[in-house]
Amino acid sequence: MTLEGILPVWKPAGFTSHDVVAKVRRILKIKRIGHTGTLDPQVTGVLPLCIGRATRLVEYIQELPKEYEATLRLGIATDTEDLSGSVLRTEDGLSARLTPEQVTEAILRFTGEIEQVPPMYSAVKVDGKRLYDLARQGVEVERKARRVTIHSIEVLSVDWTGDYPEVRFRVLCSKGTYIRTLCVDIGAAIGVPAVMANLVRTSTGQIGAESCLTLEQIEELQRDGALQPKLLPMERALAHLPEVLLNEVQTGKALQGQKIRVLPAAVSHLTGGQTAAAFSPSHELIGIYEWDPSQGLLIPSKIFS
Repeated sequence: MTLEGILPVWKPAGFTSHDVVAKVRRILKIKRIGHTGTLDPQVTGVLPLCIGRATRLVEYIQELPKEYEATLRLGIATDTEDLSGSVLRTEDGLSARLTPEQVTEAILRFTGEIEQVPPMYSAVKVDGKRLYDLARQGVEVERKARRVTIHSIEVLSVDWTGDYPEVRFRVLCSKGTYIRTLCVDIGAAIGVPAVMANLVRTSTGQIGAESCLTLEQIEELQRDGALQPKLLPMERALAHLPEVLLNEVQTGKALQGQKIRVLPAAVSHLTGGQTAAAFSPSHELIGIYEWDPSQGLLIPSKIFS
């Protein structure tokens, strides 16, 4: 049986996202695998892999909001904005100077659209060079701020007992958000050094931790020939898109890569230029289309035939 679908992996610490892909390729003996959003090596959590035809969905999954649980540590600053880097500055006595309520209030102010400057230790390219490559050479360059969206943020717990206060919080954010930088910016808003002490990605879109498999489980299931039922169907990754149900004639044309003429009533929930997932009468995913109301046509973007 040829494996196909979305394999939700629980990424362990110490692996890059590319390491996980390479490991799964060896286990499954399949080359056509793509990951859907880079996680730093020390970060654990949800990393959906697209297998077979599902690799064509990578760009859509990458755009989905991500949820994380992070630990913010106050009183320490590093060059990487997390605990893997070199300490640049420390500030003691914050447990006595700050209250959990003050810090919580500052964190909640970051809800909504915000600007972030990408950290030097990131995969962002400037003049064709990765920032982390420049950072390892001791070079720091100017980076343009980017607009990202913090959909929601919630404080889960606080620890004011150690030398450096910690706050654990949950955040739902848009693609391209750096939680490390969010932690540093929260500290700056309070006027103290800050660092990200821990990070777990708990979901990508509607794919949560409860769906994930460890690398060890994947290896065991593959050995037993029982992995395919654990893969999520491709349409699971497109649950955020509106649906269009095609009839038999339209489905036949769609599978030939043709544009599909539809009645306005069938796409009344779409706006011009909006992307939609099209399904056959038996609710099999046919493809991804863009609605062009001026022609009354669904224009194919990707066909899964």
